[in-house]
Amino acid sequence: MDNLTFRYSVLLVEGLQVTTESIFPSFILLLMVYIFIMVSNIGMMIQITADKNLHQPMYVLFCNLTLNDVLGSTALLPQLLRDFLKDPSERYITYVECVIQAYCLHLNGTISLSVRLSHCRSVIHNHACDNASLFKLSCESTVINNVYGLTFTVVLYASSIGSVALTYLKIAMICFKACSTHLTVYIIMLVSGSVGIFLHRFTVYAETRKLSTLMFHVIPPALNPIIYGLQAKEIRQRILNVFRNKVNTK
Repeated sequence: MDNLTFRYSVLLVEGLQVTTESIFPSFILLLMVYIFIMVSNIGMMIQITADKNLHQPMYVLFCNLTLNDVLGSTALLPQLLRDFLKDPSERYITYVECVIQAYCLHLNGTISLSVRLSHCRSVIHNHACDNASLFKLSCESTVINNVYGLTFTVVLYASSIGSVALTYLKIAMICFKACSTHLTVYIIMLVSGSVGIFLHRFTVYAETRKLSTLMFHVIPPALNPIIYGLQAKEIRQRILNVFRNKVNTK
């Protein structure tokens, strides 16, 4: 592979700055979180799919939510776990793989603005590929990308915050306790996601940005099965029945 091909087709991912002593504990912790996310979310999807009594709009929404959590976590965490085991100078990813990862993490049309740019750099200054990291590879003017990205973010979050605020204001007036856990996860997701996006413009806060983005893809998928699975009476009852049946058969 010549230097030119290496420079433009293969990228170096900066990754998380973890001390040598912390690599193994961090790897084990993140691996356990990923296993929990996969088992809990896939388990809920299987349960909802297999039980015809749960084929209702509310549970279809839960199923879609768990599917998104599985896809988002799988797009990020396996690569992050792999990078923990590699020397920082060997954390390579092809440009095509980087684009695919960014698309899976964003799942919206903003990725096309980054793909249209030529790239003259080969280092992803992040722990994973995302839209902002991709257009930082270019030596062209990224004013359009920045304006569009910030505008899209403001519009998206403003509409999301507005609709969610109105919805939860009405629900909170009826039963605040039933919604407080979901609202907490939503706030964590909202804050960590927006912090990750805006801190891309300030390189001095690179590690804070990475941690924030990681929280966005780890905490909600880990908490959603607990919140929805245990609070939904039908799902909770079926989980208890499964454990009772196993105890009775022993």
